[in-house]
Amino acid sequence: MSAEVQVYRDGGTGRIVLDRPRALNSLTHGMVTAVREALDGWAADDTVRAVVLTGAGERGLCAGADIRAIHDDAKAGGAGSRAFFRDEYRLNALIARYPKPYVAVMDGITMGGGVGLSAHGAVRIVTERSTVAMPETRIGLVPDVGGSRLLASAPGELGTHLGLTSASMGPGDALLCGFADHFVPSEHVPALLAELAGLTERSGLTERAGLTDPRDLTGAVAAHAEPAPPAALAAQREWIDACYAADTVEEIVERLFGTGVPEAKEAAEQLLANSPTAVKVTLAALRRARTLPSLEAVLDQEYRISCAALAGHDLVEGIRAQVVDKDRDPHWSPADLSAVTDAEVARHFAPREDDELGLA
Repeated sequence: MSAEVQVYRDGGTGRIVLDRPRALNSLTHGMVTAVREALDGWAADDTVRAVVLTGAGERGLCAGADIRAIHDDAKAGGAGSRAFFRDEYRLNALIARYPKPYVAVMDGITMGGGVGLSAHGAVRIVTERSTVAMPETRIGLVPDVGGSRLLASAPGELGTHLGLTSASMGPGDALLCGFADHFVPSEHVPALLAELAGLTERSGLTERAGLTDPRDLTGAVAAHAEPAPPAALAAQREWIDACYAADTVEEIVERLFGTGVPEAKEAAEQLLANSPTAVKVTLAALRRARTLPSLEAVLDQEYRISCAALAGHDLVEGIRAQVVDKDRDPHWSPADLSAVTDAEVARHFAPREDDELGLA
């Protein structure tokens, strides 16, 4: 087990605590392996009735992958990052199909890889402190860890807006967009976890969440839940759906600037600040994800895309600008949307000889 993941029993629940708080619990390969080993061990253990995922510290569940490590590895050829992606995406698929209730507490910052560890679970909880996002286009990557499926499944074109701009969701928006199920005030979370531990220890609960008995896991969560804050995106659906339904990123930008809506203009500027290649590939990935039959098929697609990004320019440059040098001045190549060719977009979806994820 990784020293950066706490794994223990709490009554009838198996507890997984991401324990790297100084780095916002960002994921290393060792952490992914530790979570997988815990889940594999508990799947056949009848004394473990449910699994609960939380993050150490008060700042967040998980800010995503350790992108500084990805930056360094990509410069050296990317073999380590490809191995990380393979294991991470397989873990995401396991969480989605886990045979026992998997409860994720998305308190605080939950982004990228943190979404992959939580938003595919059976019971997904947000608090007033939750900030949920798939911000990959900001660093020259494309939403992964099954995030492109979640974004593609959001109402209307909300997911397209979030994916292309790297915008964040508060708790209300996370519920609206299908990334979460329940809003529980952070001060109620300890009592909820204690109740789940006692409930699962007493019960024979082995089914996935969705049961109706008031004493079951779902009832316990609902008893601590409250109405969520308003979803800011709900009031913006009209211009978001109209603008992001366009067939190309260039047309989306044109529509955004043409609305006369200040929020739409801001969205266009956010989009244009991100990697032009990543933005175009993201639009293609989200449109394709809508037609793919399963999460596994989407993860297979995301693996191809992420590996292609490792071999490109913008991922290393984007991480350099955001995390390494922190100058917030990435020099994208190509620098403009018009210079990103259809062939370059297609390269990200091409089959990989002898290196497919192969989940679907």
